[in-house]
Amino acid sequence: MPAPTRLLFGFHAVTIRLKTAPATVQEIHVDVTRRDARMHQFIERARSAGLRIVDSDDARLNQLAGNPRHQGVVARVEPVVLNKSLDDLLDAVEGPPLLLVLDGITDPHNLGACLRVADGAGAHAVIAPRDHAAGINATVAKVASGAAETVPYFMVTNLARTLGELKERDIRIVGTSDDAPRSLYQSELAGPTAWVLGAEGSGMRQLTRKTCDELVSIPMRGMVESLNVSVASAICLYETLRQRS
Repeated sequence: MPAPTRLLFGFHAVTIRLKTAPATVQEIHVDVTRRDARMHQFIERARSAGLRIVDSDDARLNQLAGNPRHQGVVARVEPVVLNKSLDDLLDAVEGPPLLLVLDGITDPHNLGACLRVADGAGAHAVIAPRDHAAGINATVAKVASGAAETVPYFMVTNLARTLGELKERDIRIVGTSDDAPRSLYQSELAGPTAWVLGAEGSGMRQLTRKTCDELVSIPMRGMVESLNVSVASAICLYETLRQRS
């Protein structure tokens, strides 16, 4: 049976795959009309890896990517399994785990941005419920700028149960809420931590909220009531890094 395939598009996403798992790249479609220095360097890297290059026009690339923001590069790739399970990953973590849990994030652009933040902060994984959440697709990979290839993303059947299992590993579950009595800057975050963030506006679900060990707020000094989930994720993850340093 042939290996399942998916599509990656954009220079960052495809280049990261070339660096990390070139054997999983089946073919790369490039814009036949684009021959600037960046494209030349990209094609040279792909050819040096022994990959098949297919000259395509813009219409074909748009059709493959399902998105006009492909930058003239679309690749057919095999999925990369970063970890078999969350338990396997946590068993292998050295030092205190740092996790990002997303409850109800359905926008692929938000998910991609959160993966990029998680990679930058060194989070060990991103976790989301299997229902009512975005999965990894070409748009997520493009926005993530390669982080979809490096950050394990686990979609779990029962999020509350998974959070309970993290607690059994002495991982503290910290959620964000506008009405929390304390800010994240008043919380002790240096130990094993799983940050839980909900969708902008609706926030996390009630059961998820009840499962958290602590709820904290992000101070808002202006007129807007909330931040985009990827911005909020960055603030939370990097505050944890600051306290650990």
